[in-house]
Amino acid sequence: MNNKVQSIKGFYDILPEATPLWFKLEDIARRVLGSYGYNNIRMPIVEHTDLFVRSVGEHTDIVEKEMYAWTDALNGDKLTLRPEGTAGCVRAVIENNLTYNGPQRLWYSGAMFRHENVQKGRQRQFHQIGAEAFGFESAEVDAEQIVLLARLWRELGIADVELQINSVGDADERLLYRKTLIAYFEKHAELLDEDAKRRLHTNPLRILDTKNPRMQAMCEAAPRLMDCLNEASRTHFEKLCQLLGDAGIVYKINHRLVRGLDYYNRTVFEWVTTKLGAQGTIAAGGRYDALVERLGGNPTPACGFGIGLERVFLLMQEYGVTAVHSPDIYLVNVGELAEKQAFTSAETLRSAGLSVVLNAGGGSFKSQMKRADRSGARYAAILGDDEVASGEISLKPLLEKTEQTRCKLADVAQLLRS
Repeated sequence: MNNKVQSIKGFYDILPEATPLWFKLEDIARRVLGSYGYNNIRMPIVEHTDLFVRSVGEHTDIVEKEMYAWTDALNGDKLTLRPEGTAGCVRAVIENNLTYNGPQRLWYSGAMFRHENVQKGRQRQFHQIGAEAFGFESAEVDAEQIVLLARLWRELGIADVELQINSVGDADERLLYRKTLIAYFEKHAELLDEDAKRRLHTNPLRILDTKNPRMQAMCEAAPRLMDCLNEASRTHFEKLCQLLGDAGIVYKINHRLVRGLDYYNRTVFEWVTTKLGAQGTIAAGGRYDALVERLGGNPTPACGFGIGLERVFLLMQEYGVTAVHSPDIYLVNVGELAEKQAFTSAETLRSAGLSVVLNAGGGSFKSQMKRADRSGARYAAILGDDEVASGEISLKPLLEKTEQTRCKLADVAQLLRS
């Protein structure tokens, strides 16, 4: 009988061989976000279910089909593992009055949870880095976030990603467009699949995002939301396009880009790649000027985005981006005196700023050197009884064909850095 414990479908381990590239991705993202003035915020992964119903939208796929939600048996609270980060960030801004002294640029990272069909680039526990800017009304911040992402792709070594943008206008414009769109789809009811029929009177804009080949031509010919925009929304979008052009950012206006969350208004955007199959969106976002007020805060314009880290990781691998985490030293110790001193010698080297793997469990000199080679360390530091007697240590380069040297323990760090 096989009773081996296994992980849950769609919930994956990130193994040590992969974490150096994850560190590289996260470190570069942190640095780029910091260079634009974004400060880190950390929110809980569990929120009240009502937060997502009120923000993401009651008739979205996320709320209807994908949330991990339950009733707390201890107090009856309805709770949900966060499916996205914006709603929790908005809640934190309101609850902690973060915009009291002026606009805020915030970023966060962590696990999100959606009960989706598992495939390459789509998991049920996945990781995002998100950024949100509160209190900025003009298109400059929309453009800034897009340019920030363009810089991030360059620094990560990613190329050939396409920027798609659109404007979904404001609430009154979408209401007018919604009526126009419903009337259009009703005229072509025979082409609608079951999913589209379900959405027709609850979320008709999402029909435009269908992947059904039979519906593509009909959706391409559908009325455009852009034609319903008023002067303010149109001016905002034109300003965005001008700023992106000034920054040398190439973009495509995608009139079918509406995003799957109810809170967006005006600017929406996606960065997409053709190298990951169906899951080609690696980052997406837009403006959500009404959400803070909808969740009980003061009227506050806002704009943000989320990056799918698993997809970016896959894309970095696709482009041959590598990262290795290797210790500076593998400390080999042979002999009774050396074994006694090895532990404190390793601590001395670490205090000097070096990363040290201490051979544990004994073994012959030959077997320890094999372990040193496998460790990926730059040097084997050899401590034998002779070295202990002279207060020295031997350094053997493992990655370069240079001579073994011997020096005082206190001089090792300086020697390795020279």
